[in-house]
Amino acid sequence: MMKQWILKVIALCLLVGISSTAFAAKEQTVVLVSIDGLRWDYIEKHGAENLKAMAERGVRGQKLIPVYPTKTFPNHISIITGLLPVNHGIVDNSFCDKARKNECYSMGKALGDSTWVKGIPLWNLAKMQGLKSATYFWPESDALFNGMTPDYYYHYSKYSDYQRRVDQIIQWLSLPKAQRPRFVASYFSLVDSMGHEFGPDAPQTRDAVKQLDELMEQLQTRLSKLEQDVNLVIVSDHGMTSIDPEKSIDTTTLPQDKNFLVKNTGPRLLIYTQPDAKNADIKGYKARLQKAANGRYTVLTDAQLAAYHYNKGTRVGDIVVQTTAPAVFTNGKKPMYLGTHGYAYTEDMAASLIAVGPAFKQGVSLEKVNNLDIYPVLAKVMGLKLLNKVDGDGKTLMPAIKQKMIVH
Repeated sequence: MMKQWILKVIALCLLVGISSTAFAAKEQTVVLVSIDGLRWDYIEKHGAENLKAMAERGVRGQKLIPVYPTKTFPNHISIITGLLPVNHGIVDNSFCDKARKNECYSMGKALGDSTWVKGIPLWNLAKMQGLKSATYFWPESDALFNGMTPDYYYHYSKYSDYQRRVDQIIQWLSLPKAQRPRFVASYFSLVDSMGHEFGPDAPQTRDAVKQLDELMEQLQTRLSKLEQDVNLVIVSDHGMTSIDPEKSIDTTTLPQDKNFLVKNTGPRLLIYTQPDAKNADIKGYKARLQKAANGRYTVLTDAQLAAYHYNKGTRVGDIVVQTTAPAVFTNGKKPMYLGTHGYAYTEDMAASLIAVGPAFKQGVSLEKVNNLDIYPVLAKVMGLKLLNKVDGDGKTLMPAIKQKMIVH
């Protein structure tokens, strides 16, 4: 009798153990979509009713806080690696490297030379742990991070049809399980493009937001009909603010010094000592630039650069100069655009975050989410172990997750 009882207890324990393990190991798929330039308030401002409803069914980060500088490539690489720009290497959309004798980087250059980028992007983190991954565009997603690419990817083309991107995501996730990706990333540039050309308040920007709003609703609806548990996470890289071309600052009118290379990045200047400079005086040049500022711009101090986590490596300029909206730096001609980003953080630079799916709670609003926290949290959702030290700890986004849905 005792023996039978013991056998029943053992059987019950095994059953419970198996059930618990099966539940804990329930596979979660993540689709991460970036809508470039979707400012934190565009959902209400431009009537994105589908995104608003999606956020109410899931999670909304009222303001997604970008890293400095608030540019497209630094922030996309930070989101996908969990690293600050000085640690993943892409410190601006364009910059130079003193260690390479001021050779300069431009967007997409890592495709031909992967030494520009560091870190383990989520698509490789998944791949390294036995999962398939896919990207339909993401800045530098066709570069050889860690000597590898996603299992499925496309080389970037701004002319690629938006509907085709949605269809391809569904097609990937409809593959047989052995070929099916568990992580998919995709990127849409339209809202940013219209915000730049016409400004954040323009009807063209509103139309772009509405177009992406309808597309994201279609994507979410189609994802919900798949057999697997799919979580849709929609983010943006930065916000957008209006500029006044009449207040632009012509860099040719600033103090000149042939010992330095000036890289204009819109709201900021990165200034590098020339590799062949004989008598470069960084401190003196900084002082001359500051004297000529007349309130139009700021020459950043070491303390300010440290506060921005922008104070190490050979790719940050020896001198960093920045202005505030509505001014930008130009190289002689007045700008032909009416909106931009790249400034130090202000409310206009805040981005968006919406997440919906079985791993996320419903009806949750988070006041601020740091974009560096996306990486460790999505890794947890997919049951992935971090393989390197990252700069996000996940704390600002973890309250959005159903703990029982995390794969252990």
